Amino acid sequence: METHKETTPQWKTTVIVSTSLQSHDTGRMLSAQQHRIRFSDSVESGAFIFPLSGTAFLLVDPQDLLENFEEPGLIERIKTFVQVHRNCFLLLYAPFNGKKELEILSVIQHRFFGSNLRILPARNNAEIVKGMLTIAKLPGDAEGDGGLQKSS
Repeated sequence: METHKETTPQWKTTVIVSTSLQSHDTGRMLSAQQHRIRFSDSVESGAFIFPLSGTAFLLVDPQDLLENFEEPGLIERIKTFVQVHRNCFLLLYAPFNGKKELEILSVIQHRFFGSNLRILPARNNAEIVKGMLTIAKLPGDAEGDGGLQKSS
């Protein structure tokens, strides 16, 4: 008996990626899924931008930060990112939930509470890519409603 296979066309888009991520696995994973990758020096270091959906992601790896994660450099970087991008997400790469990762998450949540920044913790590169693609595909998410339509 022949099994029925879904033949839905795979969604493909162009992604503008910071040149700082040229050797990162997420770029290779997006490319392997046939997305068009454009590397740019003019976007924030660690950024992924989906121009068609107007969604931007900033990748932060707590392992890359110094012991003092409250340093102005990180906060200013996130602040600039939030000011530039209306529909923005912070990808907090945390393979495990240690004390340092939870402290960083807490500091960022408190500092950007009430802003348009949404935080997406991810444990591995596959979760990062899946999260970005899922969010970028949602239609009409400019209001931050997750693509949900309000019922009358």
